[in-house]
Amino acid sequence: MKLKGKTALITGAASGMGKSTALLFAAEGARVAAADINLDAVEKVAHEIKAAGGEAIAISADVSQSEDVQRMVSQTIERLGVPNVVYNNAGIEGETNFLAEMGEAAFDKVIAINLRGVFLGTKYTLPHMVKLGAGSVINQASIAGMVAVRGSAAYCAAKAGVIALTRVAALEYGRYNIRVNCICPGAIETPMAERIRHGEAPRPSAVKRISVFNRMGLPEEIAKMALFLASDDSSFATGAPFVVDAGWTVS
Repeated sequence: MKLKGKTALITGAASGMGKSTALLFAAEGARVAAADINLDAVEKVAHEIKAAGGEAIAISADVSQSEDVQRMVSQTIERLGVPNVVYNNAGIEGETNFLAEMGEAAFDKVIAINLRGVFLGTKYTLPHMVKLGAGSVINQASIAGMVAVRGSAAYCAAKAGVIALTRVAALEYGRYNIRVNCICPGAIETPMAERIRHGEAPRPSAVKRISVFNRMGLPEEIAKMALFLASDDSSFATGAPFVVDAGWTVS
């Protein structure tokens, strides 16, 4: 077990990549604090972990709110111990519109959850990791932080910000044996992807343009990258965006 004896805090854990990662981390021996704004859904994830013999708690939290994030970290420490791993995964797709037509409130909401949420999750976990003398912070970025996507100015800006924030945190906290990396997924089949498509199936022509494998990725494939970054297997990796995109950014 690669995470035996460790505590992992995962945001956005009620569905998609967060849920898959929570289940995988628990299977690898971690005590999992599963956090999400949807408490009912994340409680089901925690129940699934416990039913399989793992240890987990569910926490309700809006990652854009400082008070919620501080409470989330405190509850994790009180019930499971100081997080050895934090996966700042929570995010939303936001409004799809060309920049001049995008609402200011819609832009602010995406930045608040997708970028500020990562900042807060990192900010309030790092002091405890410093005291431990080790830790792994994993931030959810996207290939949208590396390439332009029409209609997604806020999302692209937030994810580019996550990549930059990750690099700065890695530079600042490496002296404490804390690694900070981010994952840049491509097209992954999640509830978010389904919402963007308005419930329709992926169009083969669109998938072919963004995946050399001609298929969507699976949440479990991102979870396995998160496991690599959470475990000692990635002991010499920090400050890096790990691209998992089936060739989107090279095609």
